[in-house]
Amino acid sequence: MKAPNFDYVRAGSVQQAIDELVARGDSAQILAGGQSLMAMLNLRLSTPSCLIDIAGVPGLREIEQVGKTVRIGAMVTHAQLQQSALIADQVPLLAQTVPHVAHLAIRNSGTIGGSLALADPAAEYPAVAVALQANILLQGPRGARSVAADAFFEGFYRTARQPDEILVGVEFPIAPAGRRVHFDELSRRRGDYAMVGLAAALDFDGARITAARLAYLAAGERPVLARQAMAALVGTSADDKAIQAAQQALDADLDPPGDLQADPATKKHLARVLLGRCIQQLRQAT
Repeated sequence: MKAPNFDYVRAGSVQQAIDELVARGDSAQILAGGQSLMAMLNLRLSTPSCLIDIAGVPGLREIEQVGKTVRIGAMVTHAQLQQSALIADQVPLLAQTVPHVAHLAIRNSGTIGGSLALADPAAEYPAVAVALQANILLQGPRGARSVAADAFFEGFYRTARQPDEILVGVEFPIAPAGRRVHFDELSRRRGDYAMVGLAAALDFDGARITAARLAYLAAGERPVLARQAMAALVGTSADDKAIQAAQQALDADLDPPGDLQADPATKKHLARVLLGRCIQQLRQAT
């Protein structure tokens, strides 16, 4: 199939893009990297009246440290993230995640802003944003605002972004001392949609876990924070007993729907496997 007819506007600024969204109404869409949107257009799963291209908007391709956070512009590509020394040093979980995102050609063009705005529950970055308590940066006719990742992802392809707002960036807190991170996912082939994935951030004081964030992807309609499993780990030394308790707690945390990749029972089993691998690796890290 081919994409439906639509108008095309190449915005020269964030304000111009916002003005176009306001003028054209809910049927207009923002075009960032286009790696998901173009496929949806060709399949007629999306039929916008207008695409507003923000690829040329200044200031959206920067990665910079701002106080105790790392701010990433919406148009930063996966490849840029993978090559960034600042990301590797200050947001290591994100750096670990990038190689799992799709394939090389897509990583050269796809953007972090596009991934977050699409809110595919099987995508990697939303889970990382939830695990690290990132803030999503939005801008619209009422001004700029920041939304915690926990509140931003509302459901299957649904977010807190209003139709006349643009996702302009994301801020990740700098990893504190004692933090250990891990990302892994299981897919039939590397680069395919994950059957299930886990983004984990654990804070250690010596051998003892003082805080834990476990965010699963492809396990619900949005990234799923495994709160019961997190509670089972905090205060422990990540020994085998603690791992088993956390794995058992996932039964209360996860109720994954079946999809083309795996049925619910398989997803739950794989989620426990990923958690066990994660904690075993992190307890040995220094």
